Amino acid sequence: MYGTVLIAGVTIFADGARFSDFAALTTSAGPTADESEPITFGSAAFAQQSIASRAVQLALGKPNSGSWDMLTVNETGPHKGRYLFTVFETGQSGVQRHDLTTGATDTIWYAPVSGSHVSFDACYWTPWGTLITAEESWQTDPQGSTSPYGRLFEIRNPIDTPALHAPSTPGDTALAGFVHRTIVPRTSHEGIQFDKAGNMYFIDELNGGNIYRYTPSASFGDVMAGNAEYFSAGQTFVLRVADGNTPNATGSFSWVPFTDTQGAALPGAITITDVNGVTSVDARNTTDLAAFNGTDYQRPEDMQLQEVGGNQFIYVTTTTTHEVYRIDLRRQTITVFADRGTTDLATGHAVGLAFANPDNLGMDHDGNIYIVEDRGGALDDDIWFARDLNKDGDMTDPGEGLARWASNGTPGSEFTGLYFDPTNKRRAWVNIQHPASGNDRTIEITLR
Repeated sequence: MYGTVLIAGVTIFADGARFSDFAALTTSAGPTADESEPITFGSAAFAQQSIASRAVQLALGKPNSGSWDMLTVNETGPHKGRYLFTVFETGQSGVQRHDLTTGATDTIWYAPVSGSHVSFDACYWTPWGTLITAEESWQTDPQGSTSPYGRLFEIRNPIDTPALHAPSTPGDTALAGFVHRTIVPRTSHEGIQFDKAGNMYFIDELNGGNIYRYTPSASFGDVMAGNAEYFSAGQTFVLRVADGNTPNATGSFSWVPFTDTQGAALPGAITITDVNGVTSVDARNTTDLAAFNGTDYQRPEDMQLQEVGGNQFIYVTTTTTHEVYRIDLRRQTITVFADRGTTDLATGHAVGLAFANPDNLGMDHDGNIYIVEDRGGALDDDIWFARDLNKDGDMTDPGEGLARWASNGTPGSEFTGLYFDPTNKRRAWVNIQHPASGNDRTIEITLR
């Protein structure tokens, strides 16, 4: 039995129970006896079930390369909340749709050949009702990379596009409305978030990677009304603290533009033509130049927008330095939210080496932040609950800190894509990615 320390006391099976009501696990889980129920929780009120598995998809003849990553539902539209999407982070990437009403799971887009589209990581629903994904693959080259990757794709018809039983043809791609949005500069993508004004934030996953903002030229109101295209024109900026020369810097920052409002590179910025003849601005290699220098962080990965009292904040994980940063969009400041010096609520001491490789982020209906590690399932792969009682962006007040919320028992795997259902406060999902068995799964988590 795993040790626990009570974090919040409630009547555990009451209608008012929340995901934040649990007893902190004091250790990580060992190997599970059942990969369909692989998670150890700190509350008997949390139930789990496997709602999709790669083995079943393959048995049904559906193309599926595995390594399931981020998750989202259709957050808007007439069937809001019915479909759960994920992507394949492999050398032959794809997009999967799960119908939460019927239980049917389908591949709706799949790379035509191995190597044509790789490392889909991002999976986000846009405010105007489409799905976006992007490749976590780019190259460092002072002259600009000619890699075909580092692309952001929009799927214009993710709900109605038919299921596939083979790699996508040009006709399938057209039906899905699968489009490379070349106006978004190339980088190694993972986290993507939109603020209320319509700005899109993204990162470059690299030791020395930067944080970016894309601002559409069109009025966001016109985009939402269907009278303008979000990706038809826009300007991209990089976050810079002071002169940008101090890695992992905190404090006040500015947004430094490196494209114009139409998306063209500013003088001195790098425009590349890749091996397929497609032209884009190179974000990574441009923002290494002195004129456009962005502040370097160490493998920034996921992002999560939080709103508190009308103000908006973006949380960013940095895997190499074992940190989570908080960006105040109104004040234009960046601070450290969590690191190895943060209190472990199970021990009362600094969390130390128990907290490592923060990768994904999730947020429940109460605005609580959850931090997902990139570690070894059945060894030390955990999800941490960040207890920031007053939502002031630090965890230094009495009773605040990190608490181990869940632990993954599937050997060879990692947790990915923790996502709380925006239409149901009693449901969430997480993927079990690249297990040794080869059988990726989506696990649904509910409050009993």
